[in-house]
Order: sequence, then structure tokens, then C-alpha cells
Amino acid sequence: MRILLVDDELELVTALAERLVLRGIDADWALSGEQALEKVRAAEYDAAVLDYKMPGMSGLEVIRKITLIRPDMKFIIVTGHASEQDDRVCRDAGACFYLMKPLKIEALIERLKEAIG
Repeated sequence: MRILLVDDELELVTALAERLVLRGIDADWALSGEQALEKVRAAEYDAAVLDYKMPGMSGLEVIRKITLIRPDMKFIIVTGHASEQDDRVCRDAGACFYLMKPLKIEALIERLKEAIG
């Protein structure tokens, strides 16, 4: 399983990547939508875990742009401020799951396995 984590909070995204790697999951990270797109153009990932609200390009916009490059990628949106409306919008855009921060690593891994199949 190769995962791309996208969040504008450096400490969060690097800690999450480290925790996934310790559990045998190949995890890469980006601090912006632009960086995520560069990484997706350069390498293949099974899924991306994206922060919903980021400066510049939102997680939703990143999903739309990545889907044009890698139509088979799966997506999980994470947020600190969940709402039913945002959940629907994210799922309509292609997110498999919409999760609240702080993330529990085991729950995230289970959702990644479900998303990837």
C-alpha cells in the first residue's frame, strides 16, 4: 500500500507518515495541493489522505485534479470541523471516507484498506 498524505501542518503530516511507515505502509507526504500534484505526476499511489481545508487549494480541489491524472486513486478526506454537508460534498467528489481529526492510526489504516480493497 502506497499512501500520499496531504496537510498544511508539517508536524501532523510527518508524524502520521512516520506512524504509517512503522506499521509497514509506504507513506509519502506533501504540505500543499501543488506539492501533492507534483508527487502524483512523478509516482503512483494507491490512495491519498487529504486535509479538507488548506490554504491555496482545498482537499476537494486536490481530489478533482488528481483524478484527472490518476483516475484509479482512492481518497480519504480529514477535517477538524466536520459537517454532514461537507461529508456529502466530499463523497460526491470521490472521497471514500470523511474522517475527523485527531485521527486514530488504526482506524485510518482500516479505512485505507477498505478504500483500496
